[in-house]
Amino acid sequence: MRPLILRLDISGQPLGWVQWQDAAVLYMIGKVVWTAGEKVLCIRGGRNRFTNQQTVMNIHSIVACRGMTAVNKFSLVPPLNNRELFRRDRHMCLYCLDLLPDDKLTRDHVHPISRGGSNNWTNVVTACRPCNEKKGARTPDEANMKLHAVPYPPNFAEWLTLRNRRILADQMAFLKTRFVARHERHLFRGPK
Repeated sequence: MRPLILRLDISGQPLGWVQWQDAAVLYMIGKVVWTAGEKVLCIRGGRNRFTNQQTVMNIHSIVACRGMTAVNKFSLVPPLNNRELFRRDRHMCLYCLDLLPDDKLTRDHVHPISRGGSNNWTNVVTACRPCNEKKGARTPDEANMKLHAVPYPPNFAEWLTLRNRRILADQMAFLKTRFVARHERHLFRGPK
């Protein structure tokens, strides 16, 4: 399986991930303005019948394209779903600190929805089923349970890293420059 290509706008703001075939089309129609990162794929095409030269296209792991711009995506809150939530919390129950697979994890609302809490990044954490059931419709303090990290909304660059399982090192280095410093404070609050 080929890695996904990180697509940027012309100013260098991430827009999303594209398949290598879509990146090849962007190269062919002249949308790629500049590239970064390593060359990840060399595509060889047919031969020109007059010159006998073979068509060759090198696709880089990061491509900046004209046309679309990232309309301040960094001020947008990415959509919440369990897959990215579990990745944000590193597949760890933030109450007992067990590392678990997706099918053993749940979304816990720190301030329960039944008591006016909301379903957003700043009110949800990853919890194992036993901890979620033990906490029930109470706050962590009421349930006498320690929450080991402060939930936070990822910015767009962080969310892109949560979405892709096979990020190349150069893509990760590029996206990390756009992470917010609070990311390092997320895990762990440490013992009291």
